[in-house]
Amino acid sequence: MSDPIDPRALRDAFGCFMTGVTVVTALDEQGKPLGFTANSFSSVSLDPPLLLVSIANRSANLEPFCKAKGFAVNILAERQKDVSAIFARPSEDRFASVYWRHGPVGSPLIAEVSAWFDCTMEQAIPAGDHTILLGRIGAFDANAHPGLGYYRGAYVTPAATATQLPAGPDVVLSAIIQAEGRVLLVDDGRGGLSVPMARVGREGVQAALSALFESLNIQAEAGSVYAVYEDATLGTQHLALRCPAQAGTPAKGAFVDLAPEGMADVTDPALRSMLQRLAEETRMGNYGTYFGTHEQGRVQRIAEGQN
Repeated sequence: MSDPIDPRALRDAFGCFMTGVTVVTALDEQGKPLGFTANSFSSVSLDPPLLLVSIANRSANLEPFCKAKGFAVNILAERQKDVSAIFARPSEDRFASVYWRHGPVGSPLIAEVSAWFDCTMEQAIPAGDHTILLGRIGAFDANAHPGLGYYRGAYVTPAATATQLPAGPDVVLSAIIQAEGRVLLVDDGRGGLSVPMARVGREGVQAALSALFESLNIQAEAGSVYAVYEDATLGTQHLALRCPAQAGTPAKGAFVDLAPEGMADVTDPALRSMLQRLAEETRMGNYGTYFGTHEQGRVQRIAEGQN
């Protein structure tokens, strides 16, 4: 005999399936609008056009919905989380704070949803602790509004989230941290050395640089831009900054001389070339900014101290 199923664990497992969020509406026998939030919605058939939703048997809406001539399914748009909340909690009049109208078949339709389906009641089917409402679609409409999602007990807004993601190639920040004529090199994770690097997120370059300094436990500040170049192979955009620092013992890596022996273990050719240029420009006291790719480009000369 198998062990009894834990209802809470089962509900959590069902929650792993990402769904949309709907508000199911109907009119009671007196013509009063009724509605509840549901994510247990599914298409059933194209011919005839059928859909289903389920309602808990303990719901106060169960009897009026089962007696209704029909019902509508309103698929909420991403910006309608407040509408979902209104119809998910007890209220004397859930429709008082939303704009709605009667649909072609007769059930209430909520404004600005992603889609709606106005149905006649085909059948109410008891199924365990829920009742399945099977509807025959008499009218429907859909638009371009992205739908509101639900996953593991929380709302998700895929379209809105996507617009907040950074566009274009990944930006990699390289910090050329210098103290007393030496530069900080760290393990590159491939058996060689590199300058400290970090990917730039939505918070921006300053936040990435501050986090990098903190991880190294070093007192440094952002200096001039030393190189801007693209690595087409990796699809990354690189921004290298010269960062003057106070001498000390960093949490990672070590300061090395700007000399061939100090840079011998730098494995990335573009970075090694950049450090070799830095060594030469440090001796001359005339720095430049590199623009190009990881293979070729040009150096624009800028006198040190010039804005």
